[in-house]
Amino acid sequence: MRSASAGEDIWEKVFRKSANVVSRNIAGELFLVPIRGNLADMQHIFALNAVAEYIWQELGEKSLNDIRNGVMANFEVEKEQAEADIRDFIDELLRENLIAP
Repeated sequence: MRSASAGEDIWEKVFRKSANVVSRNIAGELFLVPIRGNLADMQHIFALNAVAEYIWQELGEKSLNDIRNGVMANFEVEKEQAEADIRDFIDELLRENLIAP
């Protein structure tokens, strides 16, 4: 699987969410549940923190550049930290096939 940080400029990309994942808000926390075949893959549920939830909600609608700017504005983090967090999360989502470029 290609990493989002592998040599290409990912910041203008708009990633789309896979149809094989559902998100559920339970007790104020957002969970991603991959669907494999007709079953939920309960071994790979993702509980999202506030930054990851923001990124997930914006995927499919905005470029990573716009998402990065939103993370910086909404969570008061520096550009380098926002980029590192976004790259790590995008890489994980790509590895699990929960998003596609």
